[in-house]
Amino acid sequence: MTNTTTTTTWRSHPYYPPTAAIDYVPNASPLSVILGAFGGLIGAWVLGWLGLAKRISSAGKQGLSGADWFSVGWFALCGFLHIFFEGHFILNHASLASSQSLFSQLWKEYSLSDSRYLSSDPFMLCIESLTLLLWGPLSLLSVVLTARSTRRRSATEQTVRHLTQAAVSVAHLYGAALYYGTCGFAEHIRGEVYSRPEFLYYWVYYAGMNAPWGVVPIWLLWRSAKAIRGAFEAAERAQEERKGK
Repeated sequence: MTNTTTTTTWRSHPYYPPTAAIDYVPNASPLSVILGAFGGLIGAWVLGWLGLAKRISSAGKQGLSGADWFSVGWFALCGFLHIFFEGHFILNHASLASSQSLFSQLWKEYSLSDSRYLSSDPFMLCIESLTLLLWGPLSLLSVVLTARSTRRRSATEQTVRHLTQAAVSVAHLYGAALYYGTCGFAEHIRGEVYSRPEFLYYWVYYAGMNAPWGVVPIWLLWRSAKAIRGAFEAAERAQEERKGK
């Protein structure tokens, strides 16, 4: 009896570690074209939601504040990335490295800073699945609830707005901490490196592009905490006035 061993030969690829099992096919489109098309989609999506927010808020007595407009744009952006871009990763993770669709080519470019997206890494699949199913829809719900903030709303609706905003913000902070933490642990404890060392890939793609999800949520949590505190203070004043009577 003859024993045969089947081996898989992977195409050479530019990702770290070089031994990663990635069936890579180079992008067919220039990076400028990929980024331009992606930027156009994001711009149209965010502008569409800003237009919807303006229509919803126009029924109120006053317009949205600058901070609220920023929140609308932020959560619209998050909704697009979570549902469509990260959703594409979940549905096509096994074939991303060889695909030539717009989102696949963009994932191949970003993966120069984190090759786990091209190797069906279990952690990435788990955290991105939660992001797609939970934080994407809740981000869009936050857009609508923020747009309605100009109306005379019930206490329940105000509570739902800030609970939703806080929940998504905490999830973003937790996800950012896990993302950076797992990479740092792998690199410094196990000696496994997933990002190319060039400044563009490590500091701009990996560190820079994910940084907003570690900064903006803190500001949003502060706003929600301030609103909740104001509600409690108003309730206390009302209670004291009733006692005074």
